[in-house]
Amino acid sequence: MRAAMMDTRPLRHRLDPLTSHEAAERVVASGTAATHRARVLAVLERHPGATAGELAMWSGLDAVEVRRRGLDLRRPGEGALMPQLIAPFPWFGGKSCVAAEVWERLGDVPNYVEPFAGSAAVLLARPDEHEWGLQIETINDADGFVSNFWRAVQAAPDEVAHWADWPVNENDLHARHYWLANRRDALTSWLEGDPDWFDAKVAGWWVWGLCVWIGHGWCQTGIGPWVVENGELVKGDAGQGINRKRPHLTRGRGINRKIPHLGDAGLCDEWSTHLRHIMGQLANRLRRVRVCSGDWSRVCGFSPTSRQGLTGVFLDPPYAHTERDDRLYVHEMECAEAVRAWAIERGDDPKMRIALCGYEGEREMPPDWSAYRWKAHGGYGHLGNGRGKVNRHREVVWFSPHCLPPVTGEQHEMELAL
Repeated sequence: MRAAMMDTRPLRHRLDPLTSHEAAERVVASGTAATHRARVLAVLERHPGATAGELAMWSGLDAVEVRRRGLDLRRPGEGALMPQLIAPFPWFGGKSCVAAEVWERLGDVPNYVEPFAGSAAVLLARPDEHEWGLQIETINDADGFVSNFWRAVQAAPDEVAHWADWPVNENDLHARHYWLANRRDALTSWLEGDPDWFDAKVAGWWVWGLCVWIGHGWCQTGIGPWVVENGELVKGDAGQGINRKRPHLTRGRGINRKIPHLGDAGLCDEWSTHLRHIMGQLANRLRRVRVCSGDWSRVCGFSPTSRQGLTGVFLDPPYAHTERDDRLYVHEMECAEAVRAWAIERGDDPKMRIALCGYEGEREMPPDWSAYRWKAHGGYGHLGNGRGKVNRHREVVWFSPHCLPPVTGEQHEMELAL
């Protein structure tokens, strides 16, 4: 779990001229310092061990500002930067880059709901001063593998780490891919039928493969020609089995977190200890989080939301198929318009603070909703002339009328050149 304290050293020296003191206070009051901290953290999570020059280049900040925000993030009395708690796997469309802004606008709500959890980036970025262990928090995802991972980590982190602890091997990738894909329906049924059920082996193999697989299609069947017959993976009819793929050889080395130096232990021992540490951190954070698996609307009724008091809801539904590649998610659904309608209907409730993600121009929102525009990385779509190259400039988070006002009156424009 992330440390709850931030460094209390001053933003400027006590002997600095008055203008420096005033400038530092403006940086904090405007929210610029918090935004820049989030950008530095986002780069550090994607590029562990990056130099100061690389941090400046990838964050779009100058070297002096990177150093200042780096000092903000040091634990008192220690020299290492605090790692932000994030999911140990890549996830298309994750919103970690805007999580700080979302929490600034939702505030310390006693009830929080994330219906399209995925990597749970916003939940995991909730400020420690919110004392989230005393609040009600619910996450949900229609993909059973996602929900099973979070349930398994919550209850048996060491077991998940054990099954995820494996080197990159193409034969293993295909064998586990087929094995997992053919258990999808049964997995979802068990998750929906028993709120305490989970499978640590499935969770470990799933997260391992997700970290070395390229693009979409992991754990999906019925989209390729490869099937198992008599214990062998053979090529059959197209659309009856799975796709084969070479492992990711650019960065694919397993769970995507940097291995710290743990003394004189062997590399295998270091890696195993590191994985257990990662899963243990996540388990601590998820200890009181309610994990659901199914349609988004199941956790957006009256009982899970405003009946619990002041409620923050973070909505990041799959964007409309007309706006993106329609093969990005295992459970593709055209729910963007239904989610928008629900958000508008519930947005007038004083007990509801709603954040809705989407693309600029994709949908019209009422004039009393405020918009926060930002620029995303774009993922694989950023390479070449993919649609993601254009769409990354269109990202917006809309906030409902009863959300807290932004720190400044101006609209932020985030440039994340990662």
